[in-house]
Amino acid sequence: MSDRHAENSPHSTLRALTARVVGAFETVANPVTERERESRRIVALCAPFAVLLLVAGLYPLSEVVRISVSTAQYRSVGFSLDAYATLFGDPYYRQVAFNSLWLTTGTTLVSVGLAVPIAHALEKYDLPGEDLLVTLVSFPISLPGIVAAFMILVLFGNNGVVTALAATLTGSRPTDLAFAVSVPGLFVAFVYSMVPRATLILRGTYAEVDSAAEEAAQALGATPFETFRHVTLPQIRPGITGALILTFRTGLAIFGTLVVIQTLVVWTLQLSRELGVGYDVQVAGAMATVYFAFTFLFTVFGLRYTSAEVGI
Repeated sequence: MSDRHAENSPHSTLRALTARVVGAFETVANPVTERERESRRIVALCAPFAVLLLVAGLYPLSEVVRISVSTAQYRSVGFSLDAYATLFGDPYYRQVAFNSLWLTTGTTLVSVGLAVPIAHALEKYDLPGEDLLVTLVSFPISLPGIVAAFMILVLFGNNGVVTALAATLTGSRPTDLAFAVSVPGLFVAFVYSMVPRATLILRGTYAEVDSAAEEAAQALGATPFETFRHVTLPQIRPGITGALILTFRTGLAIFGTLVVIQTLVVWTLQLSRELGVGYDVQVAGAMATVYFAFTFLFTVFGLRYTSAEVGI
């Protein structure tokens, strides 16, 4: 009985864990079998990113969590949950969270809804100038959010091109038609930035669609819509789910657009304000921690209950 107790003691567990880690390092350093040599190659390939993840990811995140519970303004000391009490107890922050969720959910659904026919057209038809079309569709990915917001101003601002044209056609004043600096303008700017990401995922999914099944359905008399609904859609559903997850995460992280179009206070914008005048570092740390936890759990559960191939 005493021997079993000794084997299960914390010291024994620590020694066993240490031995396993040392054994793993020895296996990687001096591989004997082909399996061990393969493990060494995997470690060598992933080592640079592992170092980057540790230095630029996990360490800063741990410091952010420590700051959020610190009792001092500029030092990580003590322990207090006051910042979290403020975050969850103040109606203002709950409204900010609600703004983030509905804006991101709405723009995600619209973006993926637009991306499905775009990906379908690009993958199923021989389009003239297809390379140019792909470039135009993917181009917003390379644009900073500030530039995307500026483009919305150029189009739909008080002196925007579309605003001026609509005013001329309807006889209305441009100021009555301009909506760039409003929630609809912000919505359009978000969608413009998110459609390319959804499209790229769906194009990869479309590339794996069984075209023989589609041809068989059409040979049996199915219309193009019926073929899409009963044959294509079930095959691209994992891609759609993946696009929803990735696009939703992208929407939550957008910030540059909000610098220009500050018509709605969402999580990222409020986080930057907490780091601005007044420097409420603890609340900023709590906001960053909640953001990370929510995004992480959302992705984990999204992958847990779907077959979408989107990494955490």
